[in-house]
Amino acid sequence: MRRSGLDFRPLGVLISARAVPTTPAYGDGVRLRQLGTSDLQVSEISLGSWLTYSGGVEADATAACTRAAFDAGITFFDTANVYGRGAAEEAWGRILADYRREDYVLATKVYFPMSDTDRGLSPTQVAKQIDASLARLRTDHVDLYQCHRFDAQTPIEDTMEALAEVVRAGKARYLGFSEWTPDQIRAGLEACPDDVTLVSSQPQYSMLWRAPEAEVFGVTAEHGISNIVWSPMAEGVLTGKYRPGEPVPVDSRAASDEMNGFIKQKLTDRTLEAVQRLVPIAEGAGLSMPEMALAWVLRRPELASAIVGASRPEQVHANAAAAGIELSADTLTAIDDALGDVPVTGQQLAPGASAGITHR
Repeated sequence: MRRSGLDFRPLGVLISARAVPTTPAYGDGVRLRQLGTSDLQVSEISLGSWLTYSGGVEADATAACTRAAFDAGITFFDTANVYGRGAAEEAWGRILADYRREDYVLATKVYFPMSDTDRGLSPTQVAKQIDASLARLRTDHVDLYQCHRFDAQTPIEDTMEALAEVVRAGKARYLGFSEWTPDQIRAGLEACPDDVTLVSSQPQYSMLWRAPEAEVFGVTAEHGISNIVWSPMAEGVLTGKYRPGEPVPVDSRAASDEMNGFIKQKLTDRTLEAVQRLVPIAEGAGLSMPEMALAWVLRRPELASAIVGASRPEQVHANAAAAGIELSADTLTAIDDALGDVPVTGQQLAPGASAGITHR
């Protein structure tokens, strides 16, 4: 293992060290990477709010984790309107109000149901949901507005034109998507009006879920789209804290009724035994398990950032420590040997996603 000497920051671009008086100076321990064809540079470790700040973590802990992110040099924050039906956006709207808007990159998403009648990517919904998100986030724009899934019921031309209007109105700087199939990505790019394009993709990716390697990474690289990956530590499974045949730790995500809806399927003895085989590999490389898991995903040049969740500030700092780490070829081979055929590979349809494309 070594710290990379490669600097992803264009000349003259630095993480800002300035903040309003109520915040500390920001750290600079996390390097920046270019986000697709945009002019955004994002911290290669980003903080997400999927299961944590949507209700699984108390407000004080949310604020503490956000402050820890700035302290560590994490200045890219990812949320969605559906997380807690607006609760995650509201939490960050309150907390980020203490920071200068130009000192962080803010992303949110749209698609999943916000009520019995509000869902999808029709022009009406896109216009309605961006305004609601901005109100909750207490800002006049987001840097990145993402389609949380593909809406196969709405003509893609209608969706892309509606998103273009969001950009033209100054409510979002750039557009992205999450968990689109390769064909859907191509259709979205073809339907983009001339004055906008898609700059980011947000797929699930980890040592245990390698589906994007099959096609998505290739398609996005071909079109200058960066990947911001979610669940790079498989909801904490790759920390090694869940052991086969043992009860889950009482203070873990898996023990929380608010946050364990997705992780249960990963807690099989077969998976947990494979993860335990990674522990001596991390120790031999002089790394913690989270550092090795994050360094593993960040080895891919198609990535701009890996989204992490955290319920405690020390977790934020532990995740930030992975920035700049490069794994040796021997370590990468040992990881593959330890996991065997446990990882999911090949093109997969993500949870909540649907195949197909509708045109006008």
